Amino acid sequence: MAAWYLPLKNFHLLTVAITAELFLLRFYWLQTGSAMLQRRWVRIVPHLNDTLLLLSGVLLVTITHFYPFTPQGNLLTEKLFAVIIYIALGNIALGRRPRAQKILWIAFIVALIALVWPSFS
Repeated sequence: MAAWYLPLKNFHLLTVAITAELFLLRFYWLQTGSAMLQRRWVRIVPHLNDTLLLLSGVLLVTITHFYPFTPQGNLLTEKLFAVIIYIALGNIALGRRPRAQKILWIAFIVALIALVWPSFS
């Protein structure tokens, strides 16, 4: 493997942690009615971080040659599905469409589970 595998992996894990922290923070601000949600950086930074997360993930795939939907890439396939679930439910939890609090909380909790679940596989 390339010499920069470990730094890239650590960077990828850092972006995962930032994604989780920003998700928790934005949901908290949504629940408390904070004006912070209207700040420009709050709308930009999560997308920038998620782009870096995706890019580092693609680079890790090219370095390791573990591809989704292959026998050696089973964990990667699970992570890919978990990310899709996280994105869909995160959009519901943080979305602009009005929904019942119960729906927001269920979407939030299941999105968090989808985000961390592959780490325990």
